[in-house]
Amino acid sequence: MADTWKNKICFGDNLDIMRQYIDDQSVDLIYLDPPFNSNATYNVLFREANGTASQAQITAFEDTWHWDLKAEATYQDAVSSGPKKLADLLQALRQFLGQNDMMAYLTMMAPRLVEMHRVLKPTGSIYLHCDPTASHYIKLLMDSVFDVRRFRNEIIWRRTSSHSDAKRFPRVTDTILYYTRSDDYTWNSQRTEYDEAYVDSHYTNMTPDGRRFRYDNLVNPKGSRGYFYELLGCPPPPNRTVVFGEAGRV
Repeated sequence: MADTWKNKICFGDNLDIMRQYIDDQSVDLIYLDPPFNSNATYNVLFREANGTASQAQITAFEDTWHWDLKAEATYQDAVSSGPKKLADLLQALRQFLGQNDMMAYLTMMAPRLVEMHRVLKPTGSIYLHCDPTASHYIKLLMDSVFDVRRFRNEIIWRRTSSHSDAKRFPRVTDTILYYTRSDDYTWNSQRTEYDEAYVDSHYTNMTPDGRRFRYDNLVNPKGSRGYFYELLGCPPPPNRTVVFGEAGRV
């Protein structure tokens, strides 16, 4: 499918799609927003499969994952044929969490992360969007599949508004976990221009040709051999180090 998959949308279970159609190391970038419910309550997510809950609670979570025969089969397959680190982690999580909706969710995610690791190029990156209810468990899965050394950032995504809650702080953020396939990954720096107010307040000096700059004293860090710069072609005076910073330059 590598030569024909551009400008196509695949409809179906992404696990089946990846296994049947996506070649090894053929994907540059993965962003996934797996189903989760930011309003989930722990008494439902962590309820044992043989426990009880009100019908209203059960109805509210009809579109989430439940521990059932399919979840059990997926778990057994991941433990028996998946990477050893992932298998060990899943067994430990099941012992800790029990057989509940949260464990079903993590079991569903495990083989999909394995396939995403397979299809991602060595230069590729993956961004996984989740909420604080499961982000700490998902990070463990990502560490076991992609390697803890490939973790790059935890990005906090903040909503512009939130629903108030009388008994706790409002939920206003989600988490995006950023990993790479290897250390030789593609990175496009995100840069923006300084705003006018910042330039006016921080770069108060002007060169004859109209370039703004500022003077700054660099105190040598403890144990450092020191830094030495030249300003406009002139070496720094004795016992003082001066840095030239041009507005808009990093």
